[in-house]
Amino acid sequence: MDTLQNAIQTNTKLTYKATDLHTHTCASGHGTLDRITDLAKEAAKRRMEVLGISDHGPASVGSAGLSYFRGLALCERTRFGVSLRYGVEANILDSEGRLDIPDDILQNLDYCIISMHHPIYSSGSAAENTRAYLRAMRHPNVKIIGHCDDSRFPVDYRELIAGALSCKVIPELNNVSLLPGSYRRNCRENSVRLLQVCEALSCPVILSSDSHGREHIGEVSAALELTAEVRFPRQLIVSDYFI
Repeated sequence: MDTLQNAIQTNTKLTYKATDLHTHTCASGHGTLDRITDLAKEAAKRRMEVLGISDHGPASVGSAGLSYFRGLALCERTRFGVSLRYGVEANILDSEGRLDIPDDILQNLDYCIISMHHPIYSSGSAAENTRAYLRAMRHPNVKIIGHCDDSRFPVDYRELIAGALSCKVIPELNNVSLLPGSYRRNCRENSVRLLQVCEALSCPVILSSDSHGREHIGEVSAALELTAEVRFPRQLIVSDYFI
């Protein structure tokens, strides 16, 4: 039994999750100086098994250009005993669901997380935002919906999750969103609603750290505690989806 499922079953606090697919390096900007190597070293110290690198797409201020994401296909697959996966947290650009990563690069990455960020995406109504997500997730390499818990980008959770199931995409429960002082809005209430819909439709979720730098990789305790509070079925919490 992996560390995540063990923590869920015994209701103990998770120290570090064995698989974390939403992490950021210095290529995302945001002030961290940590490189992929630094995250991999820390993951090894924390006895993590799989580390996913998912830097912000190039539309984000301070993020790396397309050449960085193109070069990820040539990177080492194992460092310090940790299995590495290379992806991107792509920005949804508009209501048509266009992403800031072209197909020729996206198809050579291991996975793609799709997210909405200010000021890149101008939020519309819940129906418009949901439609943008649904269109974006049609790409076969899109695997995860990133932090769809922010009231600045309202969505219809039932329609979103039904579409995700159809496209074999899963939503994440984002640990940063649930921490005190999060800049995102109404994340706890929205996350509860997300979990309720996922349970009703038997849709799995993945817990992510959304760490920027090595300090918090693998940390999902706030997300795990919320699943316990609402009694979300542990069999719907995955740690190794598509890995």
